[in-house]
Amino acid sequence: MEALIEEAVADKVQPEAKLLANGSVKTMKALVYHGPGKKAWEDKPMPTITKATDAIVKIYKTTICGTDLHIMKGDVPTVTDGRIIGHEGVGVVEEVGTAVSTFKKGDHVLISCITSCGKCSFCKKGMYSHCEDGGWILGNMIDGTQAEYVRIPHADNSLYPIPAGADEEALVMLSDILPTGFECGVLNGQVKPGDTVAIVGSGPIGIAALLTAQFYSPAEIIMIDPDQNRLDVAKTFGATQTINGSQENVLEKLMSRTGGKGVDVAIEAVGIPETFELCTEIIAPGGHVANIGVHGKSATLHLETLWAKNITITTRLVDTVTTPMLLKTVQSNKLQPSRLITHHFKLSDVMAAYDTFGNAAKERALKVILTNE
Repeated sequence: MEALIEEAVADKVQPEAKLLANGSVKTMKALVYHGPGKKAWEDKPMPTITKATDAIVKIYKTTICGTDLHIMKGDVPTVTDGRIIGHEGVGVVEEVGTAVSTFKKGDHVLISCITSCGKCSFCKKGMYSHCEDGGWILGNMIDGTQAEYVRIPHADNSLYPIPAGADEEALVMLSDILPTGFECGVLNGQVKPGDTVAIVGSGPIGIAALLTAQFYSPAEIIMIDPDQNRLDVAKTFGATQTINGSQENVLEKLMSRTGGKGVDVAIEAVGIPETFELCTEIIAPGGHVANIGVHGKSATLHLETLWAKNITITTRLVDTVTTPMLLKTVQSNKLQPSRLITHHFKLSDVMAAYDTFGNAAKERALKVILTNE
């Protein structure tokens, strides 16, 4: 069994290099992680088909995720030196393995941030994030999408066809942030009509939760963030109230707003101890705390105050099971994710894009789009 596990890990981590006719390795440009705080735009071997279920996709557009910033801080230890970062994007199929039946060369595709075989016990439960031969591996355990080309394992179940005429730039938001905000925040938080919802963090993921929470007609959606620009943007997306955590006492203001009861749903969309603990302070008896954030440090669970409050706390890694539904919603203009895009860069300018996204408050950045020209 150990030998089989080692072989499977080696297959994920070390795909064969593509060779030119003269025997040299064909290369591409990619953003490569070299440890906390270290990254480089450099040459890497072109990906190749290593299993019959693989596809090679030429990246057309990709983006940077808050999770990528966590990786750059060293918060995700599974990401090792030399890994190509990124798990979102759209592109064109360059090559497919012999077992791929849904896609062919030239197809325009949306890349899911989650790889799923569709056959294992977890996939059959809809828990694609825990696929026994996938999950969140792109830009984590295998090379990702912030590159000119990417290998997609289990392509039939990990890519989505892009309809003709669709706004492919907007669809990049469907790779991760929209299903993440919806599944981990709104669905896990069990948002209902008439609820008072607080979303802690008004970045892209928080706004994705704000957008999709409105499917269920909550009475109030209160956005909490220290960045006034992001709060102002949240209002244009449907927030009924905002609280600037750098200027106001969030707990006092929320309790005053709710008659001392707290909120029905608190969605954590940052990933630091302070914001998680705030969610547990503002939640009403019988409420739901839905964690979305990627946490690199431990947070204190105050059971001395929570044990009798009948609350539910949920964690989740996005499964992307709602992507087909969200794709239809975007096509019908019920959702307009293109409004989240604030900056555009060439893929080759990815280092500058990271500087902009990493200084979101100063640059007034939400999502950046990187185009492979």
